[in-house]
Amino acid sequence: MSAELFLEIGTEEIPAGFIRPAMKDLERLLRRELETARIPFGTIRTFATPRRLAISVADVALVQQRQELTVAGPSVKVAYDADGNPTKAAQGFARSNGVDVSALSTVETDKGTYLYLSRVDEGRPTADLLPEMLPQVISSIPFKKSMRWMDLDIRFARPMHWIVAVYDGIVVPFSFGNLQSGNLSCGHRFMAPGAFAVKGVDSYLAEAERHFVMPDLQQRREIIAREIERVAHAAGGEINPDEELLDEVACLIEDPTPLCGSFEEKYLELPRELLITSMREHQRYFTLVGKDGSLLPRFVTVSNTRAEDLSVVARGNERVLRARLSDAMFFWNEDRKVKLETRLEALKNVVYQAKLGTSYEKVMRFRALAGGLAERLDPSVAALTDRTALLAKCDLVTGMVCEFPELQGVMGREYARLEGEDPRVARGIHEHYLPVQAGGELPSDNVGAFVSIADKIDTICGCFGVGLIPTGTADPYALRRSAIGILNIILDRGYPLSIPGLVGEAVTLLGEKLNRPAAEVAAEVVEFIRLRLVNMLTGQKYPQDVVDAVLAASFEDAGDALERVKALAELKGRTDFEPLAVAFKRVVNIIKGGVEATVDPARFEAPCEGALFGALQKVQGEVAALVQSGDYGAALRTIATLRTPVDDFFEGVMVMAKDEGVRSNRLALLTAVARLFEGIADFSRIAD
Repeated sequence: MSAELFLEIGTEEIPAGFIRPAMKDLERLLRRELETARIPFGTIRTFATPRRLAISVADVALVQQRQELTVAGPSVKVAYDADGNPTKAAQGFARSNGVDVSALSTVETDKGTYLYLSRVDEGRPTADLLPEMLPQVISSIPFKKSMRWMDLDIRFARPMHWIVAVYDGIVVPFSFGNLQSGNLSCGHRFMAPGAFAVKGVDSYLAEAERHFVMPDLQQRREIIAREIERVAHAAGGEINPDEELLDEVACLIEDPTPLCGSFEEKYLELPRELLITSMREHQRYFTLVGKDGSLLPRFVTVSNTRAEDLSVVARGNERVLRARLSDAMFFWNEDRKVKLETRLEALKNVVYQAKLGTSYEKVMRFRALAGGLAERLDPSVAALTDRTALLAKCDLVTGMVCEFPELQGVMGREYARLEGEDPRVARGIHEHYLPVQAGGELPSDNVGAFVSIADKIDTICGCFGVGLIPTGTADPYALRRSAIGILNIILDRGYPLSIPGLVGEAVTLLGEKLNRPAAEVAAEVVEFIRLRLVNMLTGQKYPQDVVDAVLAASFEDAGDALERVKALAELKGRTDFEPLAVAFKRVVNIIKGGVEATVDPARFEAPCEGALFGALQKVQGEVAALVQSGDYGAALRTIATLRTPVDDFFEGVMVMAKDEGVRSNRLALLTAVARLFEGIADFSRIAD
């Protein structure tokens, strides 16, 4: 026997970014509570609008599952005294399990005789458990930010107004804050604010629709996507694709009504990103494009109400947008009166970070770093890289970026282009911020890439240098993202770049800004970046032990490390890898750091020693050449040919011989074998 469970939490408007995580957490928490309580259940569905979070669980069992428990207790020696009377240990064990001592049994184990209790828990009715379970679920939903209201000692994303909780059509009674659960939900705040009764999910969805609420987030998103395209086509354009905005709008609306508006064509003179940002970030408008992909003087917005005259709503939105675009046009015209390079001086008055100085000082640091990268990796763009670094942050003091901070880099590119700067410099000013997110676009050429790496490594080293180190939950300066960005650029462009070397330069340039020892800062930053590479590579499905083995052996060049990971992962995929790994792990484990001495064949006492030495001499030169050329796959395959001689060696001799000279010679031989692969991977880290 089973029944449906339905829960809805009605609130003030929840921020759009909170809704999807809250839906997942609500399902996760309720699923966990039901499973822990041994209550079988069926399909789970979640719903959400800005004013409600809801969940439906089908086929929830009426009673907990029956459970047979066997509980181990103290040993008989401890449980009874010399006269056979139960001690406090036995009495406590019985009492904690709700039985008399006489109900306890004994069981023989390898460690002796112990008390144990076998009992059957028939299970409580689900209806009795839900009043305890549901408040726990509600209070456990995590939010980035939560709030209290009235004088209540509870927190939630926004103040609550109602709670619907019904099981098998009957109210699950409980209190939460100042609310009592019931079966009444509420309709659209403006279109149908009255209450309606809920018996289960089907009645809920039907009544919600009649009250101008569409609770199914995915359905709402699909309808919005379809309707904005329809409105756009009617206006002679197409929606400029924007999945993130579509997700956000779907979380802002309970009853979507799309409509089209327009703005004056003169504003199309503004940069494309500026127009899109003005409409997207501040107004949540979808932009329209023509068949050639150019922006049209049109936009589509999604209203949360069904107005009698949509043209009135459209004109209201147009007035708001006109004011914002007018401001943008003013800043666009004013900013162009002052050249970017002239604004460099103003950066001396902009504090980058209290302990790290001004934005001007930061520019000078990463300018030197970027110049060094260009000289080493592509001297032909040294001048362009220097110019890009010099101008990279100048748009921070423009009126446009002060009004629209998200356009930093974009406006610098546009102003540089209009001032006649080299196109690669203009593009580099924008691209030095890339990537802006995981998997995001990377710089398109070396100019932007060098400045991007330099800016990011200065940020990381600077923050570590003054103690602003990310914790497990906090990374206010996005240092993890910067480190991943550096690695992605290096791997994308194939730069043979020493990470420790780059970090060392950045730390040196920080000089007196550091309030910690430079060597300590550099070591921590290198390890921080190494761990980001570990996460990246394991995220790409490379085996964890392979990544650990490679990066434990050497972390200097990210591209080189990736090639070693690929080679070892390929070798690990061979059917004969396990015995090979066992053999080499044994080598590493027995030498314990190694014996740095010349192997003396005259001290060999068994043929297997000479056989291993001969095989080693045969491959040493070849392996060294392959490693030098970066062909790690071939190097590992060549090293793998030593497996049989190594196995025979361990089978034929006692490495730790009594004779010190023989012992040292055998350890020196194994050390020479280990040195073949020590720069490729640490085989001791390969999982068995």
